[in-house]
Amino acid sequence: MCTKRNWSSCKLRVFALANKRDELELEHRNMASLLAKFRIDYTDLQVVPDITAKPQESTQRFFDSLIADFRTEDKANTSDSVYVSDAELLAIKDKTNRHLRLRELLLEHSSEANMVVVTLPIPRKNIVSAPLYLAWLELLTKDMPPILLVRGNQTSVLTFYS
Repeated sequence: MCTKRNWSSCKLRVFALANKRDELELEHRNMASLLAKFRIDYTDLQVVPDITAKPQESTQRFFDSLIADFRTEDKANTSDSVYVSDAELLAIKDKTNRHLRLRELLLEHSSEANMVVVTLPIPRKNIVSAPLYLAWLELLTKDMPPILLVRGNQTSVLTFYS
């Protein structure tokens, strides 16, 4: 992208999510090393430590409004992919909260960006219903600059030698 005139002067800021707050420096060094191995020039690298924090109430309300028309309490409809059941929400509550927090972080750090590249959430067949998955996508993209959602197929396409 940096070889194209439209994007050549853009800054690349990299945000990586950390699992453990006490290993931020190690995560930062590891990500910087990986970017260097692939010769990716970046302007800023930030490791985000609080992805598991509880989302704000306003973000939760926005998510609830997205799935309101698809909610059901009926246990018999859990196999029907046009409904979001209480059991489904409870089963993947942590993953949903992660997407809620990611929305907050995207709005905080990238709302003025020219383009944002985000890893596409992986849909799990027979685990995540279609309305819930689409609500996750809406969370990540609504009120944002252009977003490129990328997803691999778990096949390595780049090779580097250390």
